[in-house]
Order: sequence, then structure tokens, then C-alpha cells
Amino acid sequence: MNKELEHSFVEQLEKHQNIVHKVCRLYTNNQDAHNDLFQEITIQLWKAFPKFRGDAKFSTWMYRIGLNTAITLYRKSKRTINTQQFESVQFKIKAVEYDDTEEQQLKALYKAVHQLNDIEKALVFLYLEDKNYSEISETLGITQVNARVKMNRVKTKLRTILNP
Repeated sequence: MNKELEHSFVEQLEKHQNIVHKVCRLYTNNQDAHNDLFQEITIQLWKAFPKFRGDAKFSTWMYRIGLNTAITLYRKSKRTINTQQFESVQFKIKAVEYDDTEEQQLKALYKAVHQLNDIEKALVFLYLEDKNYSEISETLGITQVNARVKMNRVKTKLRTILNP
């Protein structure tokens, strides 16, 4: 590949690498697995970059490649996806008069999200990233109607998990 293409890829990857890190955090539970998945997603992005036509935003294209790589990698390995336990995250700052209601609700939400399948996690992730249904459908390769239906089902599933 030519130097101009390589330079363009590196520039875009550096600008949007947080997308890849977020996907890695969603599908891994330790730093080594995170690093391995980050490397694999970067390789897949590089392989696909010459075919990137700019029909979608670069960030949307990265979400799609990253999520598909993570999902495919863990399906191929036929092992369950280990995700970071929310309880292992240490909160460094606590106020004296701190109300932990919100913290407990977040813990419950993360615990519920970890019970979802990989596609459902991707949907919730994109939804929480404030992506609209057009971007979600484009990223996941499904129709907008399908994205809305799946999201409504996921919301119902989360309600059932959170309020048995």
C-alpha cells in the first residue's frame, strides 16, 4: 500500500482509537485480552481500509468493524465472553454525604447488561453512545426497523432482569 493511504489510516485510527478501546472494554475482562482484541481490531481495520469508500462516517465504519471483529473472534473461539465484573471497578472519590443510590443502580445495570448476548450488548453500547437508529442500523448491518424492534426487546429484557 502507498504511504499516503498508510498515513491516512494512522491519522484516522489515532483520532478515533477510543472507539476501539470502548469495544475492547465491552468484550474483555483483563488488560491482556483487551490488548489482544485491540490489536486484532486494528489489523481488521487495516485490511478493510483500502475498501473504505467514505459512504459512512469513519467512526461508524470503525464501530462496525470493531464490533464485528469482537463478536466473530469470541464466537470462533467457542468460549464464553468474559466481561469485567463491575464490582472490580474501584471508585476513588467518595464524598462524606454521598448517596450511593445511583452507584447501586449503575452496578445493577452493568450486571444486567453482562447477561445479554453479544448482539444485544452491541445494541445497548451504541444506544448509550447516543447513536441514533440510523447509525445503529448502519453499524450493525440491520434495518432501522429491526434496530428499533431489537432495542425495544432489549429494554424489556433489561427491565425483566432488573425487576424480576
